[in-house]
Amino acid sequence: MKQQNAGNFSWLTLALVLLVPSSAGSRTGPVVAPPAQPQIMANVGWVGFNRSPKSLLADHRRLTRALTAMKPQRKGIVDAYVVVAALDGDAVFGHEAREAGRVLTRRFGAEGRSIVLAAGEGGDVPAGSPSSFAIALARVAELMDRREDVLVVFTTSHGSAANGLAYRDRARGAGAISPQRYATLLDDAGIANRLIIVSACFSGIFLPKLESASSVVISAAAADRSSFGCDPGNEWTYFGDALINRALRKPQPLAAAFREASASVAGWEGARKFEPSNPQISVGKNVQRWLAPLEKAMPKIATAPVGRSPASK
Repeated sequence: MKQQNAGNFSWLTLALVLLVPSSAGSRTGPVVAPPAQPQIMANVGWVGFNRSPKSLLADHRRLTRALTAMKPQRKGIVDAYVVVAALDGDAVFGHEAREAGRVLTRRFGAEGRSIVLAAGEGGDVPAGSPSSFAIALARVAELMDRREDVLVVFTTSHGSAANGLAYRDRARGAGAISPQRYATLLDDAGIANRLIIVSACFSGIFLPKLESASSVVISAAAADRSSFGCDPGNEWTYFGDALINRALRKPQPLAAAFREASASVAGWEGARKFEPSNPQISVGKNVQRWLAPLEKAMPKIATAPVGRSPASK
């Protein structure tokens, strides 16, 4: 994600060393040289800060409560399991994740089968970190019928072409989830039927690693483009507002929702003379086996968008 105001984005020293790509994630901010070996992050994943045992235990309990509350699948029914993760502590991502959890749960009938993770949130929300994200995916794999059911996953954060999705939580740690790591998490869990939405700058880099015959993969931007609207004071990013807050609230097919969202984002960017982000979609040849029953059962009445659109600024 690119921000509209350069002063709003400041990496922690550790995150600078580990993560900053050739584009520093800001429209006019300083450019920091990329790490000499950015591929290291594909293996390391993240580095935690020196936290107290009490704080670690509190995080563990929040995640355990949320995962324990998730319901098992129902035989003979295509159940959707929703995992939403805000991996950066800026408030815009936490807000977007919380509301995305509500929208996706309603659209795909996933009540009792969804979890929201958010960096920097605290309270009753489990931490949005690479480790909690991996654990949530593993728990879903235990509960679902992997031949019948579907994983719906939405991640929102800053992103880079060098490292993928940035993880940054001032209280907990910093790191990244690379495209290869993301694919490994899903493949190791044996989850084949999946709708994956990646909202971040350069998120098109995830498509080649995540696409498959039984997957839909959607990215907020092409592999070489930024996306917009992630100022900490915003309630939505451009893409999150267009796809989650507007298009997916309507009783329309997923493909139509993507076209609507892409057109909205293009219009907003064009009005501000931003370089187009060019959202991407990959639809596998076998997805209708699980997508058709989910769309047949989706709510027939639209809900109204919530919050202030970043395009209104």
